[in-house]
Amino acid sequence: MTGAVRAVAYAAGRPVGEVALEAVGPLLAARPDVFLWVALREPDAPELRQVQQAFGLHDLAVEDALRAHQRPKLERYGDALFVVLRTARRPEGPDGRIAFGELHLFVGPRAVVAVQHGAAELPESRARARWEAAPAELAHGPGLVLYVLMDLVVDDYFPVVDALEAELEALEEAIFSAALRRTTAERIYRLRRDLLELKRCVSPLVDLANRLQGGEVPLVAEALRVYFRDVFDHALRINEMVDMLRELLTTALEASLALVTVAQNEAMKRLAGWGAIVAVPTMIAGIYGMNFRVMPELEWRFGYPAVMAVMLGVCLFLYRRFRRAGWL
Repeated sequence: MTGAVRAVAYAAGRPVGEVALEAVGPLLAARPDVFLWVALREPDAPELRQVQQAFGLHDLAVEDALRAHQRPKLERYGDALFVVLRTARRPEGPDGRIAFGELHLFVGPRAVVAVQHGAAELPESRARARWEAAPAELAHGPGLVLYVLMDLVVDDYFPVVDALEAELEALEEAIFSAALRRTTAERIYRLRRDLLELKRCVSPLVDLANRLQGGEVPLVAEALRVYFRDVFDHALRINEMVDMLRELLTTALEASLALVTVAQNEAMKRLAGWGAIVAVPTMIAGIYGMNFRVMPELEWRFGYPAVMAVMLGVCLFLYRRFRRAGWL
């Protein structure tokens, strides 16, 4: 199978070895103490149907796992669970966009089948190292595997949120700098979309973890509920941090719009001030340009210097008044 990462058998909390998919049925029948871990990466329909036949997966869950684009959820099909988680990774750099992915888990009494979709992959080696390091808890069965995977997914949200928080701080500095740029507004809207997408990943996860730690799922042993309580706490913290960042971003967006309005008002005041100054000589020149024969001062020797002096004096007076008022 090109889509299968690997299939590993566990007994008494310790790995037994890799297993071919064709040998799953005979192994489960011969070894009641064994459960299996199977990981697939974007399998096609024939591959997923083969896994379905080997483990008896429900048709509706298999259809969701094949199509992907699901929201985080927890569904029960008899004695098995179908869990959807959203993974997120953000590359380093100020312009790094968040890469989202999906992790679909079929959790049964004796098997866990993981189907991965999207750009953000869950490193299987890191997950296996964690649950294989706790053979006593792993002896409880697939419940610990589910906990480890959920915990890794939630923990990977923290660096993403930290990076978004750092980007928000940089945006605030740019907003209150001397000059606003169009790129600043583009960064605000891009960050707003990233936070909205991250909210869609985290918000349903809070209820999902709460159900697992509250004893609603019989497949999770009582000894493992305290672990899911920790996942619930982390998911709740991430959700609150995302909400806080969204509020701060909304405030930053309103502040940027307000600063743009203030800048426009300042520009209008300057234009109005200069317009008033220019209007005085324009008015006087317009009056003396009407070419009437009988007009005062037309024949006066000092008429031209007097008019120029009046225009200059009035313009200087208006300039000083507007300068004091902060319009110029």
